[in-house]
Amino acid sequence: MILKKNSKMPLLMGALCTVLLTSCISSSAPGQASLNNTLAPTEVPRIASLTDGVWLKGDLHVHSRHSKESTNNPVEKIIAFSKSVGMDYLCITDHDNHVNGDVAHHTWADPEFKSDSVLLLYGAEWTTTRGHGNPFSAKPYDHQRLYDVRDQRDVVIGEVKKELGIHLSANHPSGKDHFGYSYDMLESIEVWNSVLWSKNANAIMIWDDMLSSGRKLTGRGGSDAHHGTPDTPDKATENSRQAKANYVGTPTTWVYAKDRTSQAVVDALTNGRVCISANPYAPRVEFYADIDQDGNADMMMGDNTKSTGKPVKFHIQLTGNTVSEVSYTVNVVKNGNKFGTFQATGKTPTVEFTDTPETLGRTYYRIVVEGPPTAYPQVPESMTLSENMVGLSNPIYFNFDPNF
Repeated sequence: MILKKNSKMPLLMGALCTVLLTSCISSSAPGQASLNNTLAPTEVPRIASLTDGVWLKGDLHVHSRHSKESTNNPVEKIIAFSKSVGMDYLCITDHDNHVNGDVAHHTWADPEFKSDSVLLLYGAEWTTTRGHGNPFSAKPYDHQRLYDVRDQRDVVIGEVKKELGIHLSANHPSGKDHFGYSYDMLESIEVWNSVLWSKNANAIMIWDDMLSSGRKLTGRGGSDAHHGTPDTPDKATENSRQAKANYVGTPTTWVYAKDRTSQAVVDALTNGRVCISANPYAPRVEFYADIDQDGNADMMMGDNTKSTGKPVKFHIQLTGNTVSEVSYTVNVVKNGNKFGTFQATGKTPTVEFTDTPETLGRTYYRIVVEGPPTAYPQVPESMTLSENMVGLSNPIYFNFDPNF
């Protein structure tokens, strides 16, 4: 393993060669399912290159007044706040059971559901006795159909979800409202729910279990915010204080999208070009791989390729509003286990390491960064609650079966 701190290597520039997701795995490590011996090249969904995409940030789990337990949180207020803190996209996910599944005539039909700057995704919180999930779509879809089959067998639900053409994500997968459906229906999982990072340990464990089993599930965040700041003191409720602790952007989910459109956001989320930061002002974690070690990036988080059996150089950097003259702790997780812990400092904290992915069997790497909190003045109590968590990346994959 080779470590270089504060590398001056450029941001791993270079065009991304199209990676054909193939594999010739005939056996796997203990506890792993074997991959097919003859995987044909598979066309992957449209993914932005490493050089011509755009980073977009947003929140994928927010409740408005159309959720019965929400207070002081009309759609207009949520969108205006999102714009004020620089959000690029937003998905308002009201509980569908509060309107008997008729989201289209409530949240989506709200005259305040519009913006000239924030991309608005279509979704809702699929609220069932077997757990909660969020569908995401760039355009309106027939959510009523998904609500109506919530108590059916997974195979029936999966067919409806496929027909609707939506991205389906598990919300807060552990705890009272854990996700109790098949994870094979999902494209993503909420691994960071609300400002309280410490309560997500079980969600991270489930995510690693799913990744280790061969499921290429995107990890994403969501504030799950319900309560806004009252306009006047008389409108305050016992939950109003939450707006200063857990509101839009705690945490923030970043996507590396092909362009600034709602569809590109959903595509990037599906493809795993995603990282999560503690709030909109916190630095994002960027994670790249240089397969041939020529100084140019060939992959970034979310990408999957066949292992060559040769060492790969990995590059991690924090981009954005970092705290100068302070050390960040960069934890590398490999196949669910801690691989290494490094320190990074500087204006753009950077870590590089080298490792050789297994030729036989799957390998994935993901990043967790801890360090000083970044100020979020609009939600001032969030800094203490998120503790020292700065951000995390999605994995870079080797030898994952694209047809799994």
